[in-house]
Amino acid sequence: MLEYHAAYYEIEDGWYMARILDFPGTLSQGRTLQQARFMIRDALRLMAECTLEEGGTLPRPNPRARDKKAFFTEVIPLRIKARTGAVA
Repeated sequence: MLEYHAAYYEIEDGWYMARILDFPGTLSQGRTLQQARFMIRDALRLMAECTLEEGGTLPRPNPRARDKKAFFTEVIPLRIKARTGAVA
């Protein structure tokens, strides 16, 4: 199982922005920290599925990924379902 690193930042109007530090382009936000945590997990899963469907490889998680400016950080395990079947 791959484990990526999420960082959360307080932004305007009390919202939270989230990004996966070791999967470029994976960003989300939420009105609360709890919503941002849910949304970034979904964004990570979708980015991984899309990357694989396009024939790409997933970026290697960096166990040292950190951002000192983050309000909160956590490790997120990536869980995606394997898709099987012939492509027409």
